[in-house]
Amino acid sequence: MSDYLVKALACDGNIRAYAVRTTETIREAQERHQTWRTASAALGRTLTAGVMMGAMLKGEDKLTIKINGGGPLGPIVVDSNAKGEVRGYVTNPEVDFESNEHGKLDVRRAVGTDGMLAVVKDIGLRDFFSGQVPLVSGELGEDFTYYFATSEQVPSSVGVGVLVNPDDTILAAGGFIFQLMPGTPESVISQVEERLNTIPPVSKLIEKGLTPEEILAELFGKEQVKILEKMPVQFACNCSKDRFANAIIGLGKAEIDAMIEEDGQAEAHCHFCNEKYLFTKEELEEMKKEAK
Repeated sequence: MSDYLVKALACDGNIRAYAVRTTETIREAQERHQTWRTASAALGRTLTAGVMMGAMLKGEDKLTIKINGGGPLGPIVVDSNAKGEVRGYVTNPEVDFESNEHGKLDVRRAVGTDGMLAVVKDIGLRDFFSGQVPLVSGELGEDFTYYFATSEQVPSSVGVGVLVNPDDTILAAGGFIFQLMPGTPESVISQVEERLNTIPPVSKLIEKGLTPEEILAELFGKEQVKILEKMPVQFACNCSKDRFANAIIGLGKAEIDAMIEEDGQAEAHCHFCNEKYLFTKEELEEMKKEAK
């Protein structure tokens, strides 16, 4: 099954909801960055939240999430857009611990709790929208829930999960976000809170094979969900050799000369997708002609 996301309304239009399957997306991220189990869970949860937040945007809008909790993972950085494309990395991919007291991957210990979750949105205006909140959990789902309530003033619930096999490969991943519309009756809020306390974790729902539509049906009841849109989701990076070449040209002749003299070549590395681009001496000589 390919990864995809659904947008929906629930409970007579009182709730805006998103649900997504990201198993293949997180699998590609793990393979590209060779993340260990706990690092995979942290990166996968952030990518999953990121792709849903991107789906809240329009057109060419995009956003960047940065989480730095002071833990051994270092900063997590994720980019996403309104087209279902997401990319990201953890600073230290080789992080793993014994399971926590609940028998789950210890994401909190890897991420840390002494730091911030920051979101920067580029919605085509001169100034970017940015918001940040202190980490309250380090488990990330609760941290994104707190971000929406505090920074965007939208009561929300965020569930993100990644199941990782013992050999570091990804078994299942996905998540949901739902947000209360203004004026939602207390009876609806109580009903949803009660349901949240009884359903299994979202990763378990995905492991059982539930689709995004079925996850929302678990949350609200099938008859209470109206699907508005379905969109494909994928790990995608916009880096290219040409982009890096233009960046090197922008460094100027002296810098390119230094590369030629010191190494006889240059290698560029994209943090987001881990691709490497090699520039030969001949290519650098040609680029130097374009440089100032």
